[in-house]
Order: sequence, then structure tokens, then C-alpha cells
Amino acid sequence: MGACNAQKRDPVDPALPAPPLSSGIRATPPPAICHHSPLLHLFSPDDQPPAQPLTMAYVPAPGYQPTYNPTLPYNKPIPGGLCVGMSVYIQGVASEHMKRFSVNFVAGEHAGADIAFHFNPRFDGWDKVVFNSMQGGKWGKEEKKRSMPFCKGTPFELVIMVLMEHYKVMVNGNPFYEFGHRLPLQMVTHLQVDGDLELQSINFIGGNPPPSQGPGHTHQEPSNLPTMEGPPIFNPPVPFRKILQGGLRARRTIIVKGFIPHTGKSITINFVVGSTGDLALHINPRLAEEAVVRNSCLSGSWGSEERQISYNPFGPGKFFDLSIRCGIDRFKVYANNQHLFDYSHRVPAFQNIDVLEIHGDVSLSYVQV
Repeated sequence: MGACNAQKRDPVDPALPAPPLSSGIRATPPPAICHHSPLLHLFSPDDQPPAQPLTMAYVPAPGYQPTYNPTLPYNKPIPGGLCVGMSVYIQGVASEHMKRFSVNFVAGEHAGADIAFHFNPRFDGWDKVVFNSMQGGKWGKEEKKRSMPFCKGTPFELVIMVLMEHYKVMVNGNPFYEFGHRLPLQMVTHLQVDGDLELQSINFIGGNPPPSQGPGHTHQEPSNLPTMEGPPIFNPPVPFRKILQGGLRARRTIIVKGFIPHTGKSITINFVVGSTGDLALHINPRLAEEAVVRNSCLSGSWGSEERQISYNPFGPGKFFDLSIRCGIDRFKVYANNQHLFDYSHRVPAFQNIDVLEIHGDVSLSYVQV
């Protein structure tokens, strides 16, 4: 694959060891998702370099609808409505004094609306999670699992996948429960979350485009939206390597969401020209240096480093949500809903960039390509 891929790190700091594999990574095979949809639309007019890159708009498009630090109680519409193939990703922290919290898939926003799926962890001396539905003001037959996947005062990742026959619940990357559909999916319009927890993000992944927002709403044509070749991959093992079918193209966006352990030192994200091993874009957060280093390694030689950033989203014990968009003349990178940096193409034929590699001290929550 060439000297670049063998080295994986800028030569300016040869004393740094190769990033170790993250401990505790689960090699759970990624679950099947049945729906393909766009990712994010990270938009700037005509893909021209902006005069003030920090003001570049971050515009979510159908297929990836994130909300950061939502307040409780949360009661919001599901973009485009619920459908098979959609996943709801909830990141939060269970309260130190947690007694219970709930996640409801609801047919309407008003009090007393039917609940298609009620997910309810309870710390009550007999720690358990309760599952149910409610129709016409009456609860259905309760299902329960006497196992508690949440720990008080501890961060968690909850994924609820909407499959053909049931809701599939995963907690911290592990399958937890399947709840058969009792109400038609097309009735479900809202997601409700409340209780003893702190929400950090809610992401709707996959699904249908949201409806028009009425007169004056500017509709982006499908050709202006980024594309993806497959469904999200939840909790993939590290090191991670994925072929980008067809290579990069303008507006194609890659999403990487992960967690850095408290002992983390370094992460590497490489966009590789598979035929030569050249690193077209090397992103290397170095935690001890509090730096996010970018570079390219072409024909075995590293170029000049870029380090300037407005803020650093990477740190020990932190989650990050990275969106990397290929533009016509540069990559545009956002983290946690904010513009992070631009990186001008050093491989002009970016269509030849067809491999994504991730390794180092990171636990991956999900990757979308």
C-alpha cells in the first residue's frame, strides 16, 4: 500500500508510537438496516471558499436529523414520520439518583395520545426495564426484562431500530430487547423522552424526507444533497476499514460518531487512495498536544501540517460527532454541529479516494458513508 499507509503519522513527531487499539471494543457485527437515505447537507453556496469559514451553515438533510443537548421533557415530531429502516440514537447520562426514565413513540403530541412503544427503565429495588403500549387511554400487556443496562451517573448510548416486525433495542452496542409492533408505524408522529437523565443528543437516522414547511420554504433538489452507499454501521470494531464504493464525489458526506476513553492519546482518520496507498486526508487528534493535525502523504512523502482550529471537540472521556463532506475544491469538516476546519484537496482527482480507515484510542458509536 505504500509508505504513507505504513506510517500512518506525520514524520514531524516520529517518537510517538502507533496508536494502540482501543480496549473494550465490542466486535458485535453491525445490524442490518433496510433503508438507504442521504446524510447531512453541509452547505455553502457554489462550494466556493467562504470569506468567513466559521459562519458556514450546517444544514441537516433527510436521513440524519441531529439535536444536541435537548431539554426535558422532550416532545418533538419525528422528521418525515416513523418508517421501517429508521433508527433513533439517544446519547445521555443516567442521573446519580435515577429512579426511572421513559422513551415513548407516540401517535400525536397531546396528552393521552396512543403510545406505540413505551420503553421504561426502573430502579425500584427490583431493577428492570418495562415495555408496553397504550391505546385509547388503556395500557396493553406489560413486558419486562429484569436486567438493568444503565448505571447511575454513567453515560449511555441507546439505539432503537425500527424493523419490519418489531422495535430492536440496543444499549451501549449490545442487543437488549425486541418489542413486536402493536400499532401501525404510520400512526407514530412524535418521540417523547423524560425522567431522571440528562440528554446529550438525539439523532434520527434514515427514514423519509420531512414534509414541506409551507409557502416560502426553499426545497433543495435531490442532486444538491449528499449521498451514501449503505446504512449506518453501529459499534464497528477498531481498527475500522471501509471501501467507499465509487469513490468520493462532490457533496458526499461521511459521519463518524465515537467516544474517546479517559486514557486516550491519539485517533487517526484516513481517507486513502486505494490504488496507491496515498493518504489524501489524514486527520489526527493528539490529545496530549490538544491538537487536531491534518496532512496528506503522497508518493511516500508527507506534506505541510495544518493545525488551526477554532475549538477542539476531542478530549478524554468525550463523545464526538464528526461530519466530513467532500466539496469540489476542499473537504469541509464539522464537529458537534459546528464548523471545525476546511482542508483544500491535495489529490485533485478526489474520485480516486475510495477507502476510509479509523484506528487509535476510540470506541465507534456509528459510521455512515
